[in-house]
Amino acid sequence: MTTASPGRRSSARRQGHDAGAGENIEDGASRVDSAGRASSTRRGEVRAQLRGEARGERASTRRSPRRSPGRSRSFATALAALDAVAAAGAQVSVCVTDLDSGETVLAGDAHLVLPVAGIGVVPLLIEVAAQIDAGTLEPLQIIERSSVAPVTVGGLWHRLAAPALPVRDLAVLAAAASDAAAANALLERVGLETVRARVEEIGLVKTALIDGFRDERGPDDAPHVGLASTGELVTLFAGLVNAQVVSPAVSAQVSEWLSLNQDLALVAASTALDPFAHDDDRHGLLFVNKTGRGDGIRAEAGVIAGPRAGAAYALIVCFDDLSVAHRLRAHEAFRALGLDLMEYVY
Repeated sequence: MTTASPGRRSSARRQGHDAGAGENIEDGASRVDSAGRASSTRRGEVRAQLRGEARGERASTRRSPRRSPGRSRSFATALAALDAVAAAGAQVSVCVTDLDSGETVLAGDAHLVLPVAGIGVVPLLIEVAAQIDAGTLEPLQIIERSSVAPVTVGGLWHRLAAPALPVRDLAVLAAAASDAAAANALLERVGLETVRARVEEIGLVKTALIDGFRDERGPDDAPHVGLASTGELVTLFAGLVNAQVVSPAVSAQVSEWLSLNQDLALVAASTALDPFAHDDDRHGLLFVNKTGRGDGIRAEAGVIAGPRAGAAYALIVCFDDLSVAHRLRAHEAFRALGLDLMEYVY
């Protein structure tokens, strides 16, 4: 099924937009048959990474997936919501791939490079995990909060009494609470150029961490924390849960940190997961994600896997935050995608 791209509609409303931005949003879910159903072995590997391999343990059980070949796997709900938000003037980029086959089941302007706010910390976490694994960064090294400029744009550390925390705790705060001060402290420790080199080594060309978090951005500051395309984000997150980024140990550590993310208000709102304890869901739902929020920016990328299938997904919506209605319309698009993803994996 093919439908008009929200990205194409929004580009007509924005002068100077890339003339080649108009990819069709394509729903290929109906094409993913037996090859696209998540295998029990693969999801067992994913769960092993999140629950034990980062601590040197191994998972011993494998779960057989339920298969329901007759059920619809269309992304019609998401397509309608994305069309609506694009018609209101937003820039939209979306990509969903099957976790096992790698086949794209939904795409729209997935090549566009757009601001992703807090998702930019994912390359930072990868570099931190890589240095810890290589022995060049001590996970219990104490970093002073005063080592970076004060920032209160998000997170918890600036509200805590502790003036210093170890590297590993800062990584948890950055992943779980989008903590700006923790992320800036880690970035100061490992270095922005080192993170950029790691991104190039991984093979990402449309994803970049370009600055730390700031309460206010002046004319001489980078305009955004990070940039990415949804196409690369799904590749990155699929690689993390499939132990293909840097090394199995690094992939497992970053996946474990991201599995603690407490922002389940966008795509994840449709999963009904507990935002404070969702790393071992009783119904067998695996969920790893990272969100990004800024003025007129909502972004989310992650992996969702259930008994029937698994998918890597990313959605970026850049909109004019003129009213609560504009914001709610953008959020509704994320939740609609979440509903279709739940239908896809169950």
